[in-house]
Amino acid sequence: MNNYELMVIFTPVLSEEEFKAAQKKFEALVVENGGEVVHSNPWGLKSLAYPIAKKTTGLYWVMEYKAPSSFNEKLKIQLLRDESQMRYMFTALDKYAVEYNARKKSGVSFKTQKAEA
Repeated sequence: MNNYELMVIFTPVLSEEEFKAAQKKFEALVVENGGEVVHSNPWGLKSLAYPIAKKTTGLYWVMEYKAPSSFNEKLKIQLLRDESQMRYMFTALDKYAVEYNARKKSGVSFKTQKAEA
């Protein structure tokens, strides 16, 4: 099983219940196909860098999950079928990214240290 991160921008016209239902749908899809949802983080309504389908805002949602690599194609098909999403992006996480996300969730500070010569 590999580690992945999925970011989805949903259309801003969704109600709070529809936004949560869409999140639950994709989380359930991961679990049904033998994966595991590590972390789900709804960012909420944010401004877009450029208009998408004449919309200047979108509902952002980030999900970190573990799944077999063959699962991403199934998830991609479901995302394309969903009319409420405007954009999505998969990112494969290496061990350093997984460690960084775990430290970030636990609240550990990330101060950089200078090497003394």
